[in-house]
Amino acid sequence: MLNRRILRIKVFKVLYSTMMSGNVSLTEAESDLDASCEATRDLYLFMLGIVSPLTNIAKEKIEAARGKFNPTEQERNPNMKFADNALAVLLDSDPDFTRIFKKKKFSWEQYDLFLKKIYASVCSREYYADYMAAPGSSLEEDCRLFIKIFENEFAESEDLEKILEDMSILWNDDLAYSLTFVCRTLEGLAKGERWSLPALYLSDMSKKAGMEDDRLFARKLLRSAYTGCQKYSAMVSESVSNWDRERIVSTDMALIVQGMAEAAAFPTIPVKVTINEYVEISKFYGTPKSRIFVNGLLDRLIQKMSNDGLVQKTGKGLL
Repeated sequence: MLNRRILRIKVFKVLYSTMMSGNVSLTEAESDLDASCEATRDLYLFMLGIVSPLTNIAKEKIEAARGKFNPTEQERNPNMKFADNALAVLLDSDPDFTRIFKKKKFSWEQYDLFLKKIYASVCSREYYADYMAAPGSSLEEDCRLFIKIFENEFAESEDLEKILEDMSILWNDDLAYSLTFVCRTLEGLAKGERWSLPALYLSDMSKKAGMEDDRLFARKLLRSAYTGCQKYSAMVSESVSNWDRERIVSTDMALIVQGMAEAAAFPTIPVKVTINEYVEISKFYGTPKSRIFVNGLLDRLIQKMSNDGLVQKTGKGLL
């Protein structure tokens, strides 16, 4: 489930927190990393679990309209296509999904107002009108509809952001990635696949022979950055003037330290890949000038480390 970019970000967050607190042991840092990784899959489960509650909101509205003193013809004979969608039935009847969801103690019950707001937004969309107007029904069509819902209704929701913040501090910034995997799950269900809990690391999901273990990658990267933090930080400070040293943003320092640690610890990862990864991460977690700063300084320092024998790559074209 988790790819290398996400793992680098998670290591960065743990490393940054460690650098800021100054009193976190390596064992504690590794535990924090494991919890952060597991949290992304938990968020995936929580968001996939919204299918049935959202469907129930539609059913409740239909029943409320039918119960009016003088319902309209449309209210007496409503379009039940969404309310009876097969995806909600499928997930509700899946013993593995329901067991794990319950084990995690997840529930959408207390977020009734949020669900109603999302349902109202869905009903106003053109994609929903097209879905309701199309003849017949199928699991594939229902899955396609919910893919559109997950793509359009949640990523920019401030209400959802508040809900997730209250539930777990580890869910910060993970929503978009988790929603991507929800949509992948729905694509599989639409093809007739049975739901199964995704493997936590992308390497565990891949069938490629000889693919490196992503969990070991993340652990090794964290250890290298943690144990070499003081040395790499000193190298950063030595490479800039006194005036610049005082202006180094703490997130930039953590990114550069981690990039140096990666270059030293992974002889098969090209230097260009390492630098590009941390430049990209700096765009989201640094300042407007971080991209240029991280790119230039990390390139210069890794080159110096290579000249000093601290970075040794095993293949051609990796430096």
